[in-house]
Amino acid sequence: MKYRKIPRCNDVEVSEIALGCEGFLGKSEAEYRAFVNRAMELGVNFIDMYTSNPEFQTNFGKCIVGRRDRFVLQGHLCSVWENNEYLRTRDMDKVKAAFEGQLERLGTDYLDIGMIHYSDAESDWEDIMQNGVMDYCLALKKEGKIRSIGLSSHNPVVAKKAVESGLIDVLMFSVNAAYDLQPPSEDCMELFDKKNYIDGMGVNPDRRELYELCERENVAIDVMKAFGGGDMLNEKLSPFGVAFNEYQCMEYCLTRPGVVSIMAGCRTIEELERLAGYYETPKEERDYTEVLSKISQFNFKGNCMYCGHCAPCTVGINVAEVNKYLNLCLAQKMVPETVADHYKLLAHHASECIGCGRCEKNCPFGVSIIEKMKHASEVFGY
Repeated sequence: MKYRKIPRCNDVEVSEIALGCEGFLGKSEAEYRAFVNRAMELGVNFIDMYTSNPEFQTNFGKCIVGRRDRFVLQGHLCSVWENNEYLRTRDMDKVKAAFEGQLERLGTDYLDIGMIHYSDAESDWEDIMQNGVMDYCLALKKEGKIRSIGLSSHNPVVAKKAVESGLIDVLMFSVNAAYDLQPPSEDCMELFDKKNYIDGMGVNPDRRELYELCERENVAIDVMKAFGGGDMLNEKLSPFGVAFNEYQCMEYCLTRPGVVSIMAGCRTIEELERLAGYYETPKEERDYTEVLSKISQFNFKGNCMYCGHCAPCTVGINVAEVNKYLNLCLAQKMVPETVADHYKLLAHHASECIGCGRCEKNCPFGVSIIEKMKHASEVFGY
């Protein structure tokens, strides 16, 4: 297992493969314990708990007694349990009661991430800011009951507003190669509709800007819907008309700027073990460009997808990283201090490019890398 830091949560390190709570629902306490134990053995330390189901919270709480500090827990605010089902609400009395009940049943006095449960409409984000939800989260953070504030969303416009507010530390966002083509919408179901995928589409600029903004502002992204609810893995359901495998989907997510972890909704231990096999899987089996570069009707040509195929560089430049930092600066129309620091730490810089063209021959998307290196050298000064 590999780990990445959440910068605005005391640089806590989380496993790149994290665990959603879907797979626990309907299981016995013994099955919970077996699931948690195996996750720990595999190195998984990051758990998302979107459900307000009290049975889940009670059983999971029993599993972490004596080892709470070995987990990074992401619990959701505004997710409540009514009439034996989960409900999203902005009613502050219900929100507060659900949060306190969650801590009690989990047997902990804090959550690492208090995730404001999903906000896809701009009007809803305004409500969160005005009706007391954000004020409550800030108060909980000050009290130490949550270590950082998060927001879950499928809409890049709302997500960008949240990040730009400076108030959230973590963004839970739906990321995969298909959704990244789609324009912003307040209806997340449109992401699943194949009729919305038309010839000539490329990566949506709002989504690209969101990932770059998160990277620049040190807001960590944990990914939901990495497999598109399973659609990406099925040739008949995939918007591309071809199936990805799990590892290609994971590789795609983990190469997006800002991403620290993938929340996998594994329903069995075997599914979790298969995903953990990502690290032992040959590079060819993880290669998402094998699919994207062959889909002529979607426009990926000329866009750096941070896939790393340009490597190895003759002089050792990490071309994908240089391109990422260059894009962050171009989006901001300046060189942010944090980006300049990250660029400085690279072992080799754009000015060292000798223009041999080896990288361009390797690039599956036809990126003009030599020109990119010249531009980066001008922007950063070396």
